[in-house]
This record gives sequence, structure tokens and C-alpha cells, in this order.
Amino acid sequence: MTSLATTTAVRGRPREFDPDTALAAALRVFWKQGYEGASMADLTEAMGITKPSLYACFGNKEALFRKALDLYERDKLAYIGTALDAPTARGVAEKLLRGALSTHCGGSDPHGCLGVIALVAGCAEAESIREHVCARRASSEAAMIARFDRARRDGDLPDNVDPKALASCLTTVLQGLSVKFQAGATRQDLENVVDTFLTMWPGR
Repeated sequence: MTSLATTTAVRGRPREFDPDTALAAALRVFWKQGYEGASMADLTEAMGITKPSLYACFGNKEALFRKALDLYERDKLAYIGTALDAPTARGVAEKLLRGALSTHCGGSDPHGCLGVIALVAGCAEAESIREHVCARRASSEAAMIARFDRARRDGDLPDNVDPKALASCLTTVLQGLSVKFQAGATRQDLENVVDTFLTMWPGR
């Protein structure tokens, strides 16, 4: 995949900034302030570029957010793909939960899940973003459902377990961890939630 840094500059003039670095900075702003909360002034200041340069390289604010979301999923949510390869359904759940704690509830990155932007309601542009993020969430949940359906066929989950309901339950807990952390819960509080949830997991 070609790096953004290699993109040909407008009118043949060399860029005076690194697009990859600028995009990473934009991601932090969106992650910290949400889509609507991130003003163009906030974004250009963090990215170290002018508004015309932002439009020339990334398009409008919505296009920039979508690119930032791609980066977020690639770099921050890589644990999801690894989790789905776990040998048991319980292993999938544990890797997803522990990965979410590490990504959203500590470290140097902004706290919380960027996907919470899907809950934002406001201008028409924000609604378009909400629908886009919801579609990405649906795709991730569909992958979980398929994995749990396979686990049930393999005898790793009881026959009476509904893969769709189980995936929905897990998704709810994953989102809840982020919300509770932002509301003041400690990392240990959330580790206890994960441990308790896993003791209730059906099957192995």
C-alpha cells in the first residue's frame, strides 16, 4: 500500500509536511474530542498545517475522519483480528476484552473508544459519520457471529447458544468498558468486570 507521504503534491509542489504524521495527529484530536467536538482550528493546529493544505491532501473534515478511522482500526484495533483466530470462543472473548482494556483504558493514547462517535447526533454531516461508524461496527459484529457459529458447530459452544445474541452481549460489554472508564472506573474495576464476565461464558 502506498504511503500518503508519497502522494504527488498539488501542482507539482513538494509538501511541507508529512501526511502520515499529520493524519496521526488528527486521529488523536478526533479520539479525544469526538467528531463534532474537533474544530478545523483544532485539527490544523495539531496537524501543523493550514486549512488549504488539509483540504488538498485529505479532502474535507468528513473525509479526514474516515482516513483517521482507517488508521485507528489498522493500528489500534489490530488485536481484533488476532482475537478471532483464538482456538476457542472463550479465548476470542478474552482477547477482545483484554485488548479493549489495553487500548481504551490506559497508556498514552486518549481514553475511550473512538467508535463512540457513532452515538453523536447533530448536523447532517455528523449523521453521515454516525451511519458510517455503525456500518463498521456491524461488520465487526458479523465476524464475531460467524466465529461463534463455527464454535457452536464444532461443539465449543452449547447448541442452545445463539451466536448473534452472544456476539451482541460481548459487544455491549466491550462498549461498556470504555464508557465506565471514562465515567471514573479504575482499570482494576474493569479487570474485575472482565474476569466476572468470563466466568459466565458458556462452554469451555
